[in-house]
Amino acid sequence: MTASSSNTTLATTQQLGSGQMFDRIAARYDRLNKIMSMGLDRLWRRRLVRAVGPLTDGDRVLDVASGTADVALAIANYWPGTTLTGLDPSAGMLDVGRQKVRDRGLSERIELVVGDAQDMPFADDTFAASCISFGIRNVPDRLQGLREMARVTRPGGVVAVLELSEPREGLLSPLARFHVHHVVPRLGAWLSGEQEYRYLQESIAAFPPPQKFAALMKSAGLEVERIDVQTLATAHLYVARKVG
Repeated sequence: MTASSSNTTLATTQQLGSGQMFDRIAARYDRLNKIMSMGLDRLWRRRLVRAVGPLTDGDRVLDVASGTADVALAIANYWPGTTLTGLDPSAGMLDVGRQKVRDRGLSERIELVVGDAQDMPFADDTFAASCISFGIRNVPDRLQGLREMARVTRPGGVVAVLELSEPREGLLSPLARFHVHHVVPRLGAWLSGEQEYRYLQESIAAFPPPQKFAALMKSAGLEVERIDVQTLATAHLYVARKVG
């Protein structure tokens, strides 16, 4: 491979998973997720929303990789006394999210800001809890992203991560892997007209197994309390607390 082709490959890899990539699919993102996950993404998110608690009136919660604000909206509804900040590198995704926030009359409780998970514009110990769903695998330096989540969360606060995974064990794991490797990218490309859904399959396959990711959370200063396996091990919910 020549130097120029290596640079092209690197640039393509950096672009995929970036804010620009999600800008291109922002308008179709919610519909595509529901179709490709057969609606299971909503069930998994509800479990994440419960896991960030208990929360009390006045608590601030951070939703990293907030995208179209589904999680922020769900937390606001489930924990009515809280305020939410959503952070995402994609301005296009956040524009969709802001419209949803306005439609639900929650603009005073939910703020959405463009930003980098590896360098968050928040002071230490700002939030009672923080979470990220289907986004940590897109952070180039995952350890730094987790460190930032820990930094801005107050001591003892929950840091919850919901992420897709490639099933490696179990009777139905070959079927689940076939869905991830073949159905998801083909269906996504067909519905969206974009190549980004091949990246989705590749990023899931490259994500570390649960115990290795839990060790990464520990390295970031978090104490992992539990790892909840989701449907057919196609996703995992990691629930941790900030040490200190």
